[in-house]
Amino acid sequence: MIGCPALAELGGNTATSTNLELPRRAKVSFTYAGSSSSELSEELYSDSAAKLSKGIGTVFDAMLSCPTYQVVSGSTVIDMVTTKTSAPQLGDERWSQLLTYSAGGQSSVVKQTAIRSGNVLVIVSGSLALVDAHLADAVQAAQAR
Repeated sequence: MIGCPALAELGGNTATSTNLELPRRAKVSFTYAGSSSSELSEELYSDSAAKLSKGIGTVFDAMLSCPTYQVVSGSTVIDMVTTKTSAPQLGDERWSQLLTYSAGGQSSVVKQTAIRSGNVLVIVSGSLALVDAHLADAVQAAQAR
């Protein structure tokens, strides 16, 4: 981690994901094949509303506090750019950001949106179009559990 003390303080892989240390967690990823292969991941967390809000708020605040930083993976330096975006009016609280990864002349944009509804937190990450298309269904399915 280079250039973002707030993320370095959180440690782990927080620089590139919203991995929360909560006891009740599930994660699934899907790959969509087509003209360009895209991945969508969905994470579900369950705890008190206060713990969920504090946990995800801390991660998003740290990521957005450093609009640019670098992550080192082996000998590869990955340039990161984070940009806050708006989230749809779902659930009780919401957070959303775009992460742009750049390395070796290639770049990729990932959208991460987190929605807290009661004592459940849903985080959907992937291409912009896939997150936008699947977010409401993911939140609705989590609320039904």
